[in-house]
Amino acid sequence: MLAPAITNALTIDVEDYFQVSAFAPYIRRDDWERRECRVERNVQRILGLLADADTRATFFTLGWIAERYPQLVRAIVDGGHELASHGYGHERASDLDEAAFRADVGRAKALLEDIAGRPVLGYRAPSFSIGSANLWAFDVLARAGYRYSSSIYPIRHDHYGMPDAPRFAHEVAAGLLEVPVTTLRLAGRNLPSSGGGYFRLLPYPLSRWMIRQVNRQDRQSAIFYFHPWEIDPGQPRIPGIDARTKFRHYVNIERMDGRLQQLLADFRWGRMDDIFLGPRRAAVAHAAESAV
Repeated sequence: MLAPAITNALTIDVEDYFQVSAFAPYIRRDDWERRECRVERNVQRILGLLADADTRATFFTLGWIAERYPQLVRAIVDGGHELASHGYGHERASDLDEAAFRADVGRAKALLEDIAGRPVLGYRAPSFSIGSANLWAFDVLARAGYRYSSSIYPIRHDHYGMPDAPRFAHEVAAGLLEVPVTTLRLAGRNLPSSGGGYFRLLPYPLSRWMIRQVNRQDRQSAIFYFHPWEIDPGQPRIPGIDARTKFRHYVNIERMDGRLQQLLADFRWGRMDDIFLGPRRAAVAHAAESAV
């Protein structure tokens, strides 16, 4: 008898194109307000794709975005999706001290919960910026009332990564679960298999094969992520950026919409909280709602 299909977690990091960490040397934070915002139209497009595929997902949303587009937050929740935190201002956790990190994640959680009227249980650090040098961040998240994090990428990368970290969900602090984004173990190395720029760069059949390997060999749910700006070929181009940053940000961006539609058709997808918090989710959510 065939094993039942595994439900994978579909996640969206809700930030705009000008907030990408790789653009920080080229776009000052105090210029954000003057940039053309495209996140609304892009998230609405994603919500349409998910509705057509009868799929629910988790939206890791910046507080900065939620504060300016509260109707977008409500549309996410009204669509049956999980609202989670991406921090407030897309500052890398590794660039903050403990006090600043506590203020950032607390501010974002309170803001999102106030707009949505429901608890926010999940957090993802911008640019997967929790690693061996700032594991104290997990204790901060647990004390702030988060129940899971998806902030570690177990690969080697010039901007992030903790290659020796466990590849699958594990407890990291009292009551807090870390759910790393997905890698495929091959030839003694962890290969990135969970979306982002790699999904745009690699041929789609290869990405599909890697997710299937994780489902079939490891018998684990995959965690896939992407950003709203990745489905937007018409976004303004940032002048003066270096060649590597330009390639990483724009490669195959015009193919992303079609690839996402194929991905939605090829796998079963769901929300992070439903998949990883499991039977304890209802009790946790009930307790959290009482505090909102």
